[in-house]
Amino acid sequence: MLHRSARHDACDDAVAPLGKGMAGRAATGDIARVEMGIGIRRADGPIGAEIVGVDLSRPVSDATFAAIEGAFTERSVIVFRNQTIDERQHVAFSRRFGELEVHVMKQYLLDGVPEILLVSNVQENGRPIGLVDAGQYWHTDLCYEPTPSRCSLLYAREVPVREDGTVLGDTMFASAVAAYDALPEAMKRRIAGLRALHRYGDRYDAMRSAGSGRDAMTAEQRERLPGAVHPVVRTHPQTGRKAIYVNEGLTVRILDLPEDESRDLLTELCAHIIRPEFRHIHKWQIGDLLMWDNCAVQHCAVADYAPPLRRIMHRTTVRGSAPF
Repeated sequence: MLHRSARHDACDDAVAPLGKGMAGRAATGDIARVEMGIGIRRADGPIGAEIVGVDLSRPVSDATFAAIEGAFTERSVIVFRNQTIDERQHVAFSRRFGELEVHVMKQYLLDGVPEILLVSNVQENGRPIGLVDAGQYWHTDLCYEPTPSRCSLLYAREVPVREDGTVLGDTMFASAVAAYDALPEAMKRRIAGLRALHRYGDRYDAMRSAGSGRDAMTAEQRERLPGAVHPVVRTHPQTGRKAIYVNEGLTVRILDLPEDESRDLLTELCAHIIRPEFRHIHKWQIGDLLMWDNCAVQHCAVADYAPPLRRIMHRTTVRGSAPF
């Protein structure tokens, strides 16, 4: 049996934010190394780093980009602080990592820049301008597609701040690679070769029923997203390391198992992945560009704010490859 921890429909708040302006469940605060003139501050734990010395409003050389990509592959979650970039610069940098996705919920795309999905609780003319409650459950982006996302890049334009200066709306991450490595050998053998069904509409409908204010999915959107089947254990295409590839938000069931056994195993695996030792927390600042590896981590947005506090984020998503 795996060690079980409390599991919540929304992000739990058992892990306190750490670090002084750093992304990470904890951070050393020191520049661990310098490559191609950029500093890399590693967070404590298996994931997370801050990239120092890069201005993304300016062209990034191939050599500098290679150093950034190397740090990203190693740490799975990286942040660039204090960036002042426009939509085209955001898209251009994202495209260095691969082909960009256009989200199926087209009503929440940025006008004129369909590669950017608006994540926001702001309303105009009585309607939300973006996905109000995006990602408020543990998941990995686009796992419901035949070729899920390689990575996502989220840029903070407005963040919710209380009167006392406390920034709300953290994003939690959990390393599905470290979680796999920590599994008992018997569990690794049990889940080897199993497949799981991932589907978007189930969670979307649940969020609407809970009063999220999302628009209903159209018939065309549902037809576009019938779901996808992927291995329960996937291999990272860059590192070759294995990761648990199921999540509480979008995985419907494990195939090849009776329904009750599937449910119990999913509950057990999802609780294991988000254990504190595998986690990382990001404290947002305006101007952060945060990116994460959807092959290696899961994430969850903490919904601890409400209007009149405002949050406006721009997200790009890079297409990946079929899990194996």
